[in-house]
Amino acid sequence: QFQKQEIMLRVLYSLMPVAAMAVYFFGWCIVSIIAVSMIFACLTEWYMASMRKGKISYACFVTAGIYALSLPPTTPLWIVAVGIIIAILFGKEVFGGFGKNTFNPAIVGRGFVFVCFPIELTGQFIPVFTGFPGGFGHWSITALGQPPQYIAEAGLKVVDAITSATPMWAHRNYGYDSSILSLFLGNIGTIFEYEGQRMVLGAGSMGEVSALVIMFSCAYLLWTKTANWRLTVSTLLGALISSIVFRYAFGIKTVPQPLFTLFSGALFYAAVFMVTDPISAPKVTLSQWIYGFFIGTMIVVFRYKSIFSGGVGFSILIGKILAPSLD
Repeated sequence: QFQKQEIMLRVLYSLMPVAAMAVYFFGWCIVSIIAVSMIFACLTEWYMASMRKGKISYACFVTAGIYALSLPPTTPLWIVAVGIIIAILFGKEVFGGFGKNTFNPAIVGRGFVFVCFPIELTGQFIPVFTGFPGGFGHWSITALGQPPQYIAEAGLKVVDAITSATPMWAHRNYGYDSSILSLFLGNIGTIFEYEGQRMVLGAGSMGEVSALVIMFSCAYLLWTKTANWRLTVSTLLGALISSIVFRYAFGIKTVPQPLFTLFSGALFYAAVFMVTDPISAPKVTLSQWIYGFFIGTMIVVFRYKSIFSGGVGFSILIGKILAPSLD
């Protein structure tokens, strides 16, 4: 039996445009990743719920969707399954099920696989399909030619790219700044050179590619009062103001420009779908502003200083630890 939750259904609806664009950018392989995540999320919660004679919550499908879309499109399916089992089991069920979890389960699963399987998750970044029909006409870009071979059918030039990088990696490690417009729309696949070496610019997580699509989902969540606007706005403000202070006041040029900070990486995706988790977020208004601003600031710090060029998930996990104390 399922525990009906209208608010969770609305979150699932908001994820559909993001998932559809992920298919356009990366191919139908995205559906298999989401399906595996959904199946193992449901099975894990069903097993735990049956032991306490409870119901399966729609929230497990929300967790599965958010977690799946936070993964790179080349993630092996067995890693997808392991991560979502950890997310449901240790991110929610050990606390007693829905409504009692301390952390956002999707972040728990994403953080686990990122730390345990860094090579599989960061070993290659692939460019997106472009034009019509884009990924809707293909299973995946790797099916057309295994990296580092990216062929013309994928909308790219034939090139032996020795390595690949996300926009965040390219900025911090190679000093290459992607076009703000391409980051906003999601058209990521430029070939650039670094010290005579040709590189291909690829995408990180499949759900974070287009800020434009995430904005539409955000508008729907806020219009239906499904998400708390303070949590989203404060997170974006924290990242925006921090990037301005670090780059222009402190003169730290490795910190990206403000618009680059907003539209690159998983910041926008996290601010809309992860930070806004109503169970693990603070309940007091002032605490929500502090909480979101802190997470946004930590994202910029992680991007600047840590070995991870992203750090969004870890920033949110730290914020979740502080949330009860803030209240």
